[in-house]
Amino acid sequence: MDSNAPSPRSQSRGTDTLAQEASVRALISKDLAGDPARELTMIAVEYPPGNVDPVHTHHAQSIVYVLEGSIVMQVRGGAPVTLVPGQTFYEGPDDVHVVGRNASQTAPARLLVFLVKDKGAPILTPVK
Repeated sequence: MDSNAPSPRSQSRGTDTLAQEASVRALISKDLAGDPARELTMIAVEYPPGNVDPVHTHHAQSIVYVLEGSIVMQVRGGAPVTLVPGQTFYEGPDDVHVVGRNASQTAPARLLVFLVKDKGAPILTPVK
């Protein structure tokens, strides 16, 4: 199953070279019961060492669950948080995700993301 999310290119912190892209893999998508205009989607994301996401929104309710490694997350107006395996992070449909990065320059990070979004809408929308 293909993801609607563009593969975000990202800059390595403090350098002008492009870091390896995050891997986004769609796992399942199902119509939301009782609301045919929306769907529940689960994706697997792997952040290579040093990966940094572009500023973006999901226009969805999103719950992140960290499987491996450590990630730093922040939405506009909130404080940055560093998450480790077993921890979660929530983004609302109007949140702008200003920080999303692998906390490590040497080890990958893996997470699951559960989204409730409009049917057929992209998973990630860059914000300028």
